[in-house]
Amino acid sequence: MTQTMGIQVVARLLGRIIAAYALFMAIPLVYSLVRREADFMAFVWSVAITLVLGAMLYYAGEEPGRIGTREGFLVAAGTWVLASALGALPYWLSGWVPTYLNAVFETVSGLTTTGASIIADVEALPASLLLWRSMTHWLGGMGIIVLFVVFLTNVGADAVNLFQAESPGPTVERVLPRIRTMALRLWQMYVVFSAAQVVLLYLAGMDLFDAVNHTFATMATGGFSTKNASIKYYDSLAIELIIVLFMFLAGGNFALYYLAWQKGWRKLLANSEFKVYLAIVIFSTLAVTALLYCGPGIAPATGLRDALFTVVSIMTTTGFVTADFDQWPPATKIILLLLMFIGGCAGSTAGGIKVVRLLILMKDAAWSLLHAVHPRLVAALKIDGKPVDAEVLHMVLQFFFLYILIFFVSVLLVAATGLAPFDAMGAVAAMLGNVGPGFGVVGPTTTYAAVHPFAKAVLTADMLLGRLELFTLLVLFHPEFWRPYAARRGSSRL
Repeated sequence: MTQTMGIQVVARLLGRIIAAYALFMAIPLVYSLVRREADFMAFVWSVAITLVLGAMLYYAGEEPGRIGTREGFLVAAGTWVLASALGALPYWLSGWVPTYLNAVFETVSGLTTTGASIIADVEALPASLLLWRSMTHWLGGMGIIVLFVVFLTNVGADAVNLFQAESPGPTVERVLPRIRTMALRLWQMYVVFSAAQVVLLYLAGMDLFDAVNHTFATMATGGFSTKNASIKYYDSLAIELIIVLFMFLAGGNFALYYLAWQKGWRKLLANSEFKVYLAIVIFSTLAVTALLYCGPGIAPATGLRDALFTVVSIMTTTGFVTADFDQWPPATKIILLLLMFIGGCAGSTAGGIKVVRLLILMKDAAWSLLHAVHPRLVAALKIDGKPVDAEVLHMVLQFFFLYILIFFVSVLLVAATGLAPFDAMGAVAAMLGNVGPGFGVVGPTTTYAAVHPFAKAVLTADMLLGRLELFTLLVLFHPEFWRPYAARRGSSRL
């Protein structure tokens, strides 16, 4: 296979994905026509432009003979960049978001399930634009490409290269032998959970439109709301508990849920990552509750309610709000900042470093201490009784180093635009972890509208890096990636 043929394969696949993306964009177009909204032409033009571009890419390419690792990376990165650029069109063409940069920021925030917004008054938006805003969450949550893999009929085993490029991690949980079947099962579970939440929210008092939109945001761990005050608007314990439950589920491993459904729910509590995930949520909730009681003197019942919702929302990187945590004691903010870094489980719709990576790092640190005491000891690092491959450990260490490096470089760049240091740290942690609200000027009751355009560009890149877990985008900047296959035969590493 030549490099040129690889590019043509990428073009054909991108064309098919972008054309399918246009069909999803047509859903709010139809909704706009049904409601006779004045801004429906913005969707008409957006769908038309997206379809034309998809057709151009499709006919410029050729059918895949083989999808290699490099093609997988290019398709994943290209899909997310094009989806972000095209998904911004309805905001911009309708005039509700006056600058294209802000429209791209809003779209990237939606697709990466970050939930950071530059729109101060979302309740003023047309219903069709609110629907599109929530749909970007839902599509990006489980993954645009993971959905597309379900419909691929001529790729075969090479579909795994697309799946892994969009859903990288310390391991790929292959609970089913065929990657297309696995992608289908994951999306089926995603749809079932979503339908269940819509019904429960409707029964709890939300109207159907709000229930659908908040479900899209919850299951994607996104955080976009149809209300300016987010979930605080409803002031309903029932609604909060329903959303907490589904945020927690969305922050867990969907492949593990399928395995538990097939082989029994005891599989959940036998999984080390899930147990640590649950323990962190419980401990953090109790710690924040205690700090709220000892500090501002908030009653335990109220403190527990606010702490539980906020801890689950931040750790799962959803970003829904029921309380202004920016006014809480400093120690609680540190806990929330740490939760932004941790994130949810591998195989979830959540962002962050992921619990399993931290679990591997902690076990490796403990093993290193043990080895220092007993230098001759030979023991394998294990998770759930299975040895952790040396290559997996190496990738986890690389990921952690790059994550922290990008965090500090981004903080420096954002702070250079005038943002206060802690505010810059909170903003970058929230963007890189796909959380949404930060602290200070980008806190839970404000938006990112006032942030400097350069800082918005940096934060937009951070959102994409965080959603694609660094490597899928960073590898494109390595010169070796673009060398022809023939020139790379003598080397097996980038």
